[in-house]
Parts: sequence; structure tokens; C-alpha cells
Amino acid sequence: LQDHDAKEPEQLRKLFIGGLSFETTEESLRAHFEQWGTLTDCVVMRDPNSKRSRGFGFVTYSCVSEVDEAMKARPHKVDGRVVEPKRAVSREDSNKPGAHLTVKKIFVGGIKEDTEEYHIREYFEKYGKIECIDIMEERSTGKKRGFCFVSFDDHDTVDKIVAQKFHTINFHNCEVRKALSKQEMSAMSTNRGYVAILFFSIIGPGGNYGGGPGYGGGRGGYGGGGPGYGNQGGGFGGSCDGGGGNYNDFGNYGGQQSNYGPMKGNNFGGRNSGGPYGGGYGSGGGGGGYGSRRY
Repeated sequence: LQDHDAKEPEQLRKLFIGGLSFETTEESLRAHFEQWGTLTDCVVMRDPNSKRSRGFGFVTYSCVSEVDEAMKARPHKVDGRVVEPKRAVSREDSNKPGAHLTVKKIFVGGIKEDTEEYHIREYFEKYGKIECIDIMEERSTGKKRGFCFVSFDDHDTVDKIVAQKFHTINFHNCEVRKALSKQEMSAMSTNRGYVAILFFSIIGPGGNYGGGPGYGGGRGGYGGGGPGYGNQGGGFGGSCDGGGGNYNDFGNYGGQQSNYGPMKGNNFGGRNSGGPYGGGYGSGGGGGGYGSRRY
């Protein structure tokens, strides 16, 4: 136990491996991924009755830097089949909207008036290559609305960032989430039955992100009853993609509940929730886990 406690958190050292051949065993999975570091655990998830592979598994490295090396070495082919490695999502985070989606853009809340673009760039560029930063401002006054979007060239950078629980930018604590488009949120709602999505708290047309019952105002983080971002008529202008577009496509993280829950969904099932791979990955969790996508 002492040795384990001295290591970086296990969750940050673990990769989900999707798209496995049904012929892949723990031995062949280990043989491939141990090329990039020492594996402390390796498992292929199987049906408890038939023992047939479910087509996904997990590998855990001894340190985060080995995970980084493995992700840099993509694409990976195991037993002749290209597989999809992703940083594993914790059971705690598995229920959050979009936790398992592959995106290259993040939403950053809690941006203060004295925080400039270079503060944001200096903070996030250590994780990976930044494509674009858009700090949202009031169109009429130019006053910061308290949040921004940052786009990267690789979804793994986003996965690595959101796995970190705390982010301090220019001496201010910030909240970071995957930025989900209306289409992605709609797809989640369709695939999962229903999703009670949080509001991003933008307090009215003249207010800032934060304050009141919104940012940090409850266990779920962004509570609040203000309209979702991008739901302000013509949006907030500016677009990473050029053309002077707006963020209406990322508009209104609707729903009537904060605290992210509840979320219904299909999951891969079969592994009881008491085990180390339960929760979102097995039958014990209502979180959908990795079950919304076929491999």
C-alpha cells in the first residue's frame, strides 16, 4: 500500500483500449503495450457467462509519462487489428455529459477580468498543441463574460486536461469541461434515453459567468438558471474555424438540473460494480460507460 500511495494516481496511469479483436488475450495485449513502459495491470473484459471477450480492456502503466509515450505512438495495432486507446474515465466522472466523447475543444469557466489570452495559452500549451483560443466577450462593451473555448489538435490533449481535477490560471481556480456541440448533446440524449444536462451559468445578458447560484454554487459546479452559452441571439461572434461564425452550435447546455445527473444508458455490462472495473464500465453503473459506442 505504501508503494502504491507513492505513485501517481492509478486513474491517470490507466488506458481504455477499445476495438480489440475477440481473439486478443491479456497476454497479447500486454505484449504490445509494454513496449512503452511497465504495466502494473492488464485486463481484457469478458462476459461472465460465456467468457467471450467484450472487445475492450484496460492497461495500467507505472507512471503517467509512459501513458503519454503510448499515446504518442498511435495508431496501435494488436493482433492485426487497429485498436482505440483512450485515457480511462474514472467512475466518478463517467456519468458526466460527454465524458466518453472524443472532442478537441474544451470549455473553461471562471476566467477573470484580469486574465488575458497569453495566460490561458501559457497554461494549456504544456498539455499539447493549441489550435485556437476564444475568450467570450460582451459584444457591446467588450467585457469578458467569464469563459472561453480552447481548441487542440488532438483529442488526447483534451482527455488529459479534463482528467486533472483542478486548474489554476493566472492565480484563479477554473472549471474545465469538454465543449459539446448541440449535435453531440442531442446524440447523447437520443442514444441514452435521456440526459439531465447542467446549465452553464451565464447570469443574464449583462452578467458574467460565475456569481449568484451559478459557478461553484453547489456540488455540481455550474448550477445556475441563466441561459446557456451561445443562446444570446447571434451568439458571441468569432470562431476558431474562421468565417466570423459564432458559438450557437455550442449553445444552451439545457436541461433543468445541475449536478450532472441522472443519466441512463446502455453499457457493456457484465462486470459487477464491486470490482475495480465496475461502475461506468460494467453492469453496476447507470452511467452508460463506454457502452454508447460499438467497437
